[in-house]
Amino acid sequence: MTRFSQRRRVAVTLLTVSVVAVVALHRFLTLLLGRVVFLSGWILLLFMLILTAYNARKKLPFLPLKSAETWLQFHIYAGIFAVFLFVLHINFRLPTGWFDDILAWLYVLVTLSGFVGLAVSRLLPRRLTARGGEVLFERIPIIRRQLREQAEGLALKSVGEGQAATIAEFYVRDLHDFFMGPRNLWSHLSDDRAPVSRLLNKVADLDRFLNEQERGVMRQIADLVRQKDGLDYQYTLQLVLRLWLFVHIPLTYGLLLWSALHVVLVYGFSGGAGR
Repeated sequence: MTRFSQRRRVAVTLLTVSVVAVVALHRFLTLLLGRVVFLSGWILLLFMLILTAYNARKKLPFLPLKSAETWLQFHIYAGIFAVFLFVLHINFRLPTGWFDDILAWLYVLVTLSGFVGLAVSRLLPRRLTARGGEVLFERIPIIRRQLREQAEGLALKSVGEGQAATIAEFYVRDLHDFFMGPRNLWSHLSDDRAPVSRLLNKVADLDRFLNEQERGVMRQIADLVRQKDGLDYQYTLQLVLRLWLFVHIPLTYGLLLWSALHVVLVYGFSGGAGR
């Protein structure tokens, strides 16, 4: 058994024990005190603040606060535990009223976006590694422009050397848009190679209309097509890895803000007393 598997088994065991314990404690306190909604609410809010601290930890990597991987694992399992706290807090019932509906939906969306983030952060880096490792995201537009300029240069060069516009016309008709920007994003996300295969088949079909010198040029252009397709693959997967944070983090802070308003309203209408 690997070290990661051992840590995961320990974490799952602790999560299971914690969930059983908190459900039993909630039931006991409910029987003893009657209503524990205030207590469960404050505990849930505390966990939400702790979970939010993970984002702050990522921005302070130089502090001796355990490794980022340790914080990530805690964030995952504490987030799952908080889901059970949320269900206990609402007492297994759907909320009533538009304000509580918004609060509940924010919590659901934060949770779902967290699980989506967990999935993409586990799967997509492996796919990037399998395709040769990551290209620095900020350099992708620069590399894309370089590939386009090389392809255009080869197409123009073929006109001067071969005294024929076959390759140049093919480039304008079938390759110009491909090299201008990111293409086939959904196909790259699903790991579907069909679009680039169709494009390369068009390149191969052109071969019978070319002389030997032009075929050499088309082989170079075909290689640039493959490089551009690989670059689009990098762009798509890295973009998804970045974009989910632009969903998860704003939703998280929105949930915290709405929760704070929820506390104010609850204590305002309850006269500051509750059990």
